[in-house]
Amino acid sequence: MKVGIVVPFSWSFWGAVLEHAELKAEALRERGHEVKIVIGNDPPGTFTRALHPRHGRHDDPPPDVIPVGRTVIVPANGSLPNICLSPSVPMRLKRVFAEERFDVLHLHEPMTPAICVSTLAVARCPIVATWHAAGGLGWMHVGMPFWGFLLDRIDHRIAVSNEARASIRHWIPDRDWEVIPNGVLIPPEADPGGRDDTIVFIGRHDPRKGMPVLLKAWPDVHRRTGARLRLVGADPLAVQLLLARHRIPHDGIDVLGFLPQEDLTRELLRAKALAVPSVGQESFGMVLTRGFACAVPVVASDIPGYRAVMTDETGMLVPPGDDRALADALVAMLGDEPRRLRMGERARQIAVERYSWNRIAVRLEQIYEEVSA
Repeated sequence: MKVGIVVPFSWSFWGAVLEHAELKAEALRERGHEVKIVIGNDPPGTFTRALHPRHGRHDDPPPDVIPVGRTVIVPANGSLPNICLSPSVPMRLKRVFAEERFDVLHLHEPMTPAICVSTLAVARCPIVATWHAAGGLGWMHVGMPFWGFLLDRIDHRIAVSNEARASIRHWIPDRDWEVIPNGVLIPPEADPGGRDDTIVFIGRHDPRKGMPVLLKAWPDVHRRTGARLRLVGADPLAVQLLLARHRIPHDGIDVLGFLPQEDLTRELLRAKALAVPSVGQESFGMVLTRGFACAVPVVASDIPGYRAVMTDETGMLVPPGDDRALADALVAMLGDEPRRLRMGERARQIAVERYSWNRIAVRLEQIYEEVSA
């Protein structure tokens, strides 16, 4: 089949939904399907630097990515996503769909303007949609009255977790959703032993990701363990500002910024633990399963989206926003090597059994065939 994956954000800036789309596309291609991603893009230049003062990938997208417009930063659901709002998007999409002639389109966050909403309006093929977000979903106050009627164009509805399904059901109670979890990139091998004394954090500097909580905890962790903190995904300037604002020393902190998938995997395969201190509004522990796949035990906040993924065998949960509890848990994790090794091995096993993209791609293939028929 020819599948179009539609994402309302920017290819230039890393995010969980974009990672989901790219890994899904790769898994479907391995099963013999032709897959392209339709998405926003922010090419290099002064204009992009003015709109997006943070690091990203600003080279040309690969041939299987179809850019349809620039994006802007729009606060939404405790995050700062890059959303394409160009009024030219509907006409661009009409041209793309006429040229590509997709058998099925798979939308992510389908109520998000302008790419997904426009796709619902102009596409003439079967549509599958996946909801990722959890929480209040405040933008639905605007979306439902103006373009909520377009939801009838969706042929199959998916949520990545029970938390995401509950959030969207608050707004659309008369629809059914199938829960299909986020898949994860699983390296061929991962040994929890022989690791560096490093703890990894993966995430943007959005408030809900909890990076300030981790930075406040870090001096105590570094003093008690001598470990280093490796920050991935957060803008280096934003990290420096946070350290200065809270008067936190830089000792033992490495700010890596955005990393390609291969480099992130290598970073996780060297780490002893993964810190995930998000304070809320997370529908699924995608970052957690990324660590699981690399045999890295996790210390995470005790919030619903993470609680559904974590087990006592894969890591430790701490109260969200509690920097002292976070510090104690990280120190305990690094101080008990046999337990850390057991957790790493079990985490890897769970990632392979539950979150392999190979398994998920089979189910998606069945859905695409059903809606196309």
